[in-house]
Amino acid sequence: MGLWLESFIVVLCLTALAICIFVIIFGRMIEIYITVPVAPIPFATMANREWGQIGNNYLKSLFALAFQGFLIMVCVAIYAVLVQNIPAAGNVHGAIWGSAGYTVLLCFALFKTGSLAKSLFQAH
Repeated sequence: MGLWLESFIVVLCLTALAICIFVIIFGRMIEIYITVPVAPIPFATMANREWGQIGNNYLKSLFALAFQGFLIMVCVAIYAVLVQNIPAAGNVHGAIWGSAGYTVLLCFALFKTGSLAKSLFQAH
């Protein structure tokens, strides 16, 4: 009964985290898909001396979005390696809480990819 209750709680938490991860990843991809089609407008301002910063800032944010996509792929790859190494046969409680911990870590890392990419490219 105790193992069932523990598993049920962890499954509920992992389901919520899976929804959160899904929203983060698809939200970032939609952000990329929305940013790219408006490129002609900021690129048109790059030749002008007064308005040239608009195009430069757009390029910085575009490069930051691309790097953020790369960071998301790295985070998911690290998560896949970590989850693969969870010993399932030896300790069931450890496997359950290990997978929950790695999923929380993935969610936290995905939240930080945006701010890290923007700070590296100084895009605001």
